[in-house]
Amino acid sequence: MSRTLARLRGIRRVLGLLLHLLAGLWTVYAVFPFLNPARRQQRVQAWAATLLRRCGLAMERRGAPAAPEPGHGLLLVSNHISWLDIPALHALVFCRFVSKSEVRRWPVVGRLASAAHTLYLQRASRRDAHRVLHDMADRLRAGDVLAVFPEGTTSNGLQLLPFHGNLLQAAISADACVQPVAIQFFDRAGEPSLIPCYVGSDTLIASLWRIVCAQGLVVRVSFGIPQKAGDRTRQEWADAVRAAVSVMRHTPA
Repeated sequence: MSRTLARLRGIRRVLGLLLHLLAGLWTVYAVFPFLNPARRQQRVQAWAATLLRRCGLAMERRGAPAAPEPGHGLLLVSNHISWLDIPALHALVFCRFVSKSEVRRWPVVGRLASAAHTLYLQRASRRDAHRVLHDMADRLRAGDVLAVFPEGTTSNGLQLLPFHGNLLQAAISADACVQPVAIQFFDRAGEPSLIPCYVGSDTLIASLWRIVCAQGLVVRVSFGIPQKAGDRTRQEWADAVRAAVSVMRHTPA
């Protein structure tokens, strides 16, 4: 009986998500052209928050995103567990993500990501990596908030992978602050949940179905203290940010 109820819950949520995606596309094509940037950002944040609710997730926030310094911007540096990480961050702060170039070609999702001003990176191209770093530095100098996942891939959330320092070079070039961010998922009992994980050979459809059939999932987003590079190399800085994220992940509620 419980399995049947879970499936019915999943079907209901999937239908709601499809309608939400279509509403997002309609907003991008029919409403965005008439909105100023601030109103567009508000729409993106509201859409992301609704997406989480339609997936059945509650949200818990610790700390707050820092205000970007004029002319220097802010770089959010987070661990990476699931495709839900992006709407979870967007629901709390409008930011431009750095994502693999393949996302741009995904049906529906790619158009929505582009509407949120995602920066795309061809991960196999060193030349393209330099281009993206320049673009990131320019956006930081313009005062934007950017977000990256320096693990380079998703993990199960039970441990942190090494943080690569390459993308932090943009914050060094723009003299911008980095704010550590820790993302965690819990079940209704408050224990870490593996349901939202998107790792290995997992498919987006399989991941989505697990999530919409579950009940009582919570995503916790913790914002740390912003920091600058100082005289550290980008890898030393990445290691320090990783340590800050680790501390937040193990701080009791």
